[in-house]
Amino acid sequence: MTDRAMTMWPLYAAGFTTAFGAHAVAANLGASSSDAVTSLLTLGLLLALYDGAEVLLKPVFGTIADRIGARPMLLFGLAGFAVASGTYVLVDRPGWLWVARLGQGAAASAFSPAASALVARLNPSAKHGRAFGSYGFYKSIGYTAGPLLGGGLVWLGGFRLLFGVMTVLAAGVAVWALIAVPAVPPLPRTRQTVLDLARRITDPVFLRPTTALAAATAALSVGVGFLPVTGAADGLGTIATGAAVSLLAATAAVVQPRAGRALDAGKLTTRAGIALGLVLAAVGFVCAALPGVAFLLIASALIGAGTGVITPLGFAALAASTPPERLGQTMGTAELGRELGDAGGPLLVATIATVAVLDVGYLALAVLLALGLLMLRPARN
Repeated sequence: MTDRAMTMWPLYAAGFTTAFGAHAVAANLGASSSDAVTSLLTLGLLLALYDGAEVLLKPVFGTIADRIGARPMLLFGLAGFAVASGTYVLVDRPGWLWVARLGQGAAASAFSPAASALVARLNPSAKHGRAFGSYGFYKSIGYTAGPLLGGGLVWLGGFRLLFGVMTVLAAGVAVWALIAVPAVPPLPRTRQTVLDLARRITDPVFLRPTTALAAATAALSVGVGFLPVTGAADGLGTIATGAAVSLLAATAAVVQPRAGRALDAGKLTTRAGIALGLVLAAVGFVCAALPGVAFLLIASALIGAGTGVITPLGFAALAASTPPERLGQTMGTAELGRELGDAGGPLLVATIATVAVLDVGYLALAVLLALGLLMLRPARN
């Protein structure tokens, strides 16, 4: 194994940790008989704690990572995640579940953009596609394994066991990163005003890939959340609908490294790849609106493939267009865009489904994804 591969593995593990931590708890809160989950409103607030902390703090911690270095921020975030998880292990009370989830979300806000920045800093630009594809693959594995493994752990020992496993996982990855990830000193930065930041994040070079990443995350969230509802309406049981969602997640995981390698090899451009991903996801939601199990499975595969193509290409484009000394800030702000897509996509589809039917919600999202192609048009001179 090469030195670069040894360096990258802890970063892949960090991506897995944040994804597993998000979904392992969230997927099992609703089935919990814990006194902490007493109503749907309580459940919704608990689910929002993790993502809400990320929305608020990722750009902040990304900026700090540029100032002090991405590696210290990575280690700080992983250690914080272990401490936050450990609080619930030590104090197994309903109120401390809120504290633990808020702490986990804040800690993930620190180490997630730092890990993305290190992926870019530790790899030459010619290999950014492959690097971000592999990082996305292991993050997708965390999203896929989280509900299943989390459910098994909760069944065996309750949330205390699940949080104990997350404590050990985060602490282990932190030690691994401390040993294997080299120090990457912060680079000198020119002074940046609020106006300079506003110009940079509204520049099409930043806005296009970030919007594409938000669209991909929205598609993924809607697929994971609502395709089981469609499957149940088609008469499928929980195992079959779970298999459809697993097909979506597995396809996204498998496609990401391949899309990244194609970008590095010059077989795929960022613009063409993102356009392809948007089309695949849009067609997937059109298929989801059609009756029958076959269309449900086709929809799962197409949505997974679309999001899998967009994700590594979007991050590679951001890394290529960002000054190295601003990578943390850029990745943190881009992650904010993804979180907004993660929340906005399901909210849009659910709102439309409330006044119409779920199929109309799918078609509305398909139209929005197709309209995303307009942002890829070359700018006029």
